[in-house]
Amino acid sequence: MIKPVRDFFRMKDDVPLWESVLLGTLPVVLVLLLWMWATTADIPEHRRISPTILPSPVEVAASLPELWGRRQLAASILYSLGRVAAGFLIGAAVAVPLGIAMGAFVRIKALFLPVAVIGGYTPIAALLPLTMMLFGIGESQKIMFLAVAAFVYLLPLVFKAVSSVDEVYLETAATLGAGTWKQVTRVLVPVALAEIYNALRLAFAVGWTYIILAEMVDADRGLGNLIIVSQRRGPREHIFLVILVIALVGFLVDWILARLGRWLFPHKAGA
Repeated sequence: MIKPVRDFFRMKDDVPLWESVLLGTLPVVLVLLLWMWATTADIPEHRRISPTILPSPVEVAASLPELWGRRQLAASILYSLGRVAAGFLIGAAVAVPLGIAMGAFVRIKALFLPVAVIGGYTPIAALLPLTMMLFGIGESQKIMFLAVAAFVYLLPLVFKAVSSVDEVYLETAATLGAGTWKQVTRVLVPVALAEIYNALRLAFAVGWTYIILAEMVDADRGLGNLIIVSQRRGPREHIFLVILVIALVGFLVDWILARLGRWLFPHKAGA
């Protein structure tokens, strides 16, 4: 095998920043070129894919001023972020203490482990009609749907983070005279805190991916509403723009949370 190919498929290696950026950009450029190839022609009738199905990248970019101005894209982003944040906080407020208790006490684990297992195999989308029946179709339903999504995803991760703490920490604390409460609050939780934070970060990202589903019914504001209205009334270009905005906002929030995590837990930065 020639050296460049062997180097490319090396299993354990540090990739330089410039190479990482180049490799990450390459698939995006290829998709963009393929998109342009499929939607570019002298006249619309000669396109490989009809403009009513797939607008060109130029057409999508040209529709941005209308989406930002008349359709208030910035306000929609804030509405959607607010819903995700509210649902996330409610779900985390239940999942984090329950997950810690499951990881610390075997009988609480036995009591709630079936809930965590069943939740892991339950399609979140299937819970949308249930939240509608319980909370109607107003704002509370959207927030509670996102809260359930965060809870279902977060509970097993918090439980795993706490239960994975090495027993030697608890044995040392017990030897020094620490009681049960101190072992949980001063040993289990602090040792597992970095992993719990990472679980919270992932749970927020999961909630953001469900924002379209949450705002599908009776949402007069938000990114999901923009997509539904654009699908029904047009312009179709706004559908692609909103999808791109959702991806970019999610990436930005995750980047901020990742940097915050490195600052809070510097000992885990290289892990």
